[in-house]
Amino acid sequence: MDKVKFLTEQNIQDIVCFIVEDEKIEYDQAIDDFYSSQVFEKLSDPATGLYRESAAYVYELYKAERRCGRITQNEQ
Repeated sequence: MDKVKFLTEQNIQDIVCFIVEDEKIEYDQAIDDFYSSQVFEKLSDPATGLYRESAAYVYELYKAERRCGRITQNEQ
């Protein structure tokens, strides 16, 4: 398995666990929710480089997408 695929899959596993814990939903539902997100599409595209970010960072993007209906980043 190449590095990009490994990092992407690791992030996905961690993010789905975050969703299960935070939203108190079943694992299968969390997978469906994440896989249908724009963040998942971006994470799955190696050209974005999002696979290099931490699962926590990508999860924050996912939560922002859920709140706003699109991917957003908070300016700090």
